Amino acid sequence: MWALPGHQLPPPGEWRTWLILGGRGAGKTRAGAEWVRSMAEGPTPLAPGRRRRVALIAETFDQAREVMVEGESGIRAVSPPDRAPHYEVTRKRLVWPNGAEARLFSAQDPESLRGPQFDAAWCDELAKWKHAREVWDMLQFGLRLGDAPQQIVTTTPRRVPLLTELMRAPDTVVTHAPTEANRANLAPGFIEAVERRFKGTSLGRQELMGELLTEAPGALWTRATIERGRAAPPDAFERIVVAVDPPVTGKAGSDECGIVVAGLARGVAWVLEDASVQGAAPRAWAERAVAAYHAHEADRLVAEVNQGGDLVEALVRQVDPLVSYRAVRATRGKAARAEPVAALYEQGRVRHGGLFPALEDQMCAFTGDRSEGSPDRVDALVWAVTELMLSAGGAPRVRRL
Repeated sequence: MWALPGHQLPPPGEWRTWLILGGRGAGKTRAGAEWVRSMAEGPTPLAPGRRRRVALIAETFDQAREVMVEGESGIRAVSPPDRAPHYEVTRKRLVWPNGAEARLFSAQDPESLRGPQFDAAWCDELAKWKHAREVWDMLQFGLRLGDAPQQIVTTTPRRVPLLTELMRAPDTVVTHAPTEANRANLAPGFIEAVERRFKGTSLGRQELMGELLTEAPGALWTRATIERGRAAPPDAFERIVVAVDPPVTGKAGSDECGIVVAGLARGVAWVLEDASVQGAAPRAWAERAVAAYHAHEADRLVAEVNQGGDLVEALVRQVDPLVSYRAVRATRGKAARAEPVAALYEQGRVRHGGLFPALEDQMCAFTGDRSEGSPDRVDALVWAVTELMLSAGGAPRVRRL
């Protein structure tokens, strides 16, 4: 009756792994404890439940006991007195009145899972485990009792390969929950305090929104670099440009039209807006680009014309014939164009004046030899920074000392 339906109630269907990705305090532990209860308990205190041998795995034994078993949202705390399991300290196990058992394990000791067998498991904060791969593999070998063993994973997401693999597995069901979803059960003012500090940051997206932030190996940009350069933008700019990377087609499912606004102030380029749009008709994205041009009182609109040629300028002129427009044509590959801009980020000469999740995700997935999808937002960003910092007619150029 009290469960949050988005992530605290078991999903329907025949799944092997239920993965709950949530922000801090989102109610993940309560969801795990209630699920173990529902597996171990029967209709009466002494009646058998659906599972009889459960593995409880946390980063350490202390965390398994203090959070999963004895914590305020742990198994013993949420169990009715007549069904509450007894904790045997020396054997590190819970025993229910009906004979069901749950054994505690530390993720620091993968070999401890070699031998025991289970019909259910609860893994808490898997993304923190130092030996996540080894522990998970040992658990899968032991999860062999009953007709259809199941496991639940409750964790704040972090960029670890095992978590990404679990999310893509066909027998995994993933649910998400931000910290905000459990506001009613958190201390007054907590949400406001942490949002003031972390809202608009990568850490906030991960720890409060429960988002898995990916970063491809060898990417030209990293989260740390972007985060280091995030700040409130200045009040005045020497130049502002709107850069457009038009799609080949304009229909649902087509590539995005990258539209990025950037300004130059005292030798630093500031990203001010990501106005990119997907699936828009040519006239629609042209109107969006021109609207951004006027909203920011830009000095120039720059558009790549490799795909559209003179049609791109014609579309822009149809919306507003007085826009200061310059066509640019790519003569090198995407990576070659992006590398000098990425170098400016490393030097602290490009900063983000806000949070641009879709653009930043694309940046951290873009590598020198491959990228996920078509990086249209990144292309627009590169053109904007190039126009401000690297073009022959623009101010500051990168020089080697």
